[in-house]
Amino acid sequence: METAMTRYRIAGLSPEPFRPLFGLSDAELAERHILRRHVPPGGGLPDRIELRDAQPGESCLLLNYCHLDLPSPYRASHAIFVREGAERAFEAENQLPEMLRKRLLSLRAFNAQGLIVEAGVVEGRLAEGLIGHLLDLPSTAFIHAHFAGHGCYAARITRA
Repeated sequence: METAMTRYRIAGLSPEPFRPLFGLSDAELAERHILRRHVPPGGGLPDRIELRDAQPGESCLLLNYCHLDLPSPYRASHAIFVREGAERAFEAENQLPEMLRKRLLSLRAFNAQGLIVEAGVVEGRLAEGLIGHLLDLPSTAFIHAHFAGHGCYAARITRA
């Protein structure tokens, strides 16, 4: 008899902290160590708010973001893209967005103190099995998904 997978919730970043940056000049962004990137034809940049690839012609901001802001040896920040003008954070239960399904992911389970419980690397299309395994660990408080190649933070996953 097959057991049901633990239900999960995945969420993009709130657009609120980024809104004051949208529309700033390149010089104003540079003062904040932020770069504006326009999506080239045929290539999308992974937006961490809507959890989708920005489309050609759209612009994204490349900036440093502290994704694990806990008093832990694993406290971490890294570069991320946010699409200029993104208004609403992606939020869903048991639905991995296409942006994650098509990339190699590093999934890192953390406890409430911000210490790694367990981690693994998986093709995005197969990630739900590893998500279920990590969430089934009693000490897991949340999972951070990262793009395995560049190591960039992608999204937060919790139990639904």
